[in-house]
Amino acid sequence: MRRADAGRALLAVVAASLLAEPVLAHSGSLAGSLTSTSVPFWLVAVSGGGLVGASFLFTSFATDHEFIAWLNARRLGLPSAASLSRALGRVAGVVSVAALLLLLAVAFLAPADPRRNLAIVGVWAVWWAGYTASVYLLGNSWPALNPWRAITGVLPRIGERVLPTWARGWPATAGLLGMVLLEVVTPVASDPVILATVVLAYTVVTLVGATVFGDDWYESVDPISRVFDVYGRLAPLQRTEDGVTVELPGSRLVHDADTATRADVRFVVALVWATSFDGLVSTPVFAGTVRWFAELGVPALAVYVVGIVAGYALFLGVYRLAALVGRRTAGSYVTASSVERRFVASLVPIAAGYHLAHFLGYFLTFLPTVEVLVLDPFTPPATVPFAVLPGWFGALGLAFVVLGHLLAIWVAHSIAFETFTGRLQPIRSQYPFALAMVFYTMTSMWLLGQPYVTPPV
Repeated sequence: MRRADAGRALLAVVAASLLAEPVLAHSGSLAGSLTSTSVPFWLVAVSGGGLVGASFLFTSFATDHEFIAWLNARRLGLPSAASLSRALGRVAGVVSVAALLLLLAVAFLAPADPRRNLAIVGVWAVWWAGYTASVYLLGNSWPALNPWRAITGVLPRIGERVLPTWARGWPATAGLLGMVLLEVVTPVASDPVILATVVLAYTVVTLVGATVFGDDWYESVDPISRVFDVYGRLAPLQRTEDGVTVELPGSRLVHDADTATRADVRFVVALVWATSFDGLVSTPVFAGTVRWFAELGVPALAVYVVGIVAGYALFLGVYRLAALVGRRTAGSYVTASSVERRFVASLVPIAAGYHLAHFLGYFLTFLPTVEVLVLDPFTPPATVPFAVLPGWFGALGLAFVVLGHLLAIWVAHSIAFETFTGRLQPIRSQYPFALAMVFYTMTSMWLLGQPYVTPPV
């Protein structure tokens, strides 16, 4: 296929996403409801899932191995400045540690009102909502801004222990799911003292683990560092040995596909599910389910635990089934395990798209609040300003979800042509992955289309 023909196919995908009929969705927050409205499930599911399915057909026209490799290899080199980078890294470390200490002090000393407490607003609206988006939209700056890593850098190592093999798999995944569950079932998103207590506990565990196992702790065990590392591979700015390069979004995911492990599979699927579960708990369906079990005498906490574990098992099972069927439909000697590892990178844009849809409105709403609280964090005014987003803003959430899934289709397409030979094998291998992505699309868009309700716990 000629490059011009493939280019027109990609433009058609983009045009389809931009011309999609907008609908309003909810913009939930970790501290309360912001705006919400309902949309018919059948309309959301059919339009979103149909568009993603159609995008697979469009990408199927790009069957030239050289063109796909050429497109994903496009990058712009930026000059290297090693000395400046080291200086900025040291400054960033000092600033991040100072910010951590300030937030802990504010959590204990400032008013407990979550919307007037810089610790709550700073952690959830600025850091988790805003900063996380910058990681996959721009680049991963967390290694330089990680305050715990800066502290570890001045602490002596306790021995030279090597991280066990088993610790490179499940701990980060369990830690991510556990953090999401903690945010849902406790007042950590609204009570600054509880938030500070959790941060202190996390600090102790992280510093002990890092001083014993070194950088391996951040690269394999620490769930926060793992989240930003995975999201950072989607970004256009990538750090290399020669400095920083500008690449097409998602290209790094394609290049790193051959180094993915089973631990990466478990963690990336957990990242997709964790963001979805955060939206699920604020839907009327889940709230009604929790209340129904409560009437039967089942503790609400047990329902949440079963819900997050069962949902993760479902998402992981759907992906592994797609990998198994994809290997068979491709008719290749490549093992199902290899297909599973290589294609998991295509799920990262899905997680990023839903995160942006779920949290961008939350971040923008609290920007005026942050400006006021930063000026006087310990004695804020009795009333703080909030941004009122226009009614059409909710439609952007659905657009972000669709765009994320369209990029996921392209990443999977590129990985397929890196993995299989010929033109038919790569396309046939993508059939089950396209169906799996339609499933993820319909789930994400259904969640966004639900009215926000306060979780029962």
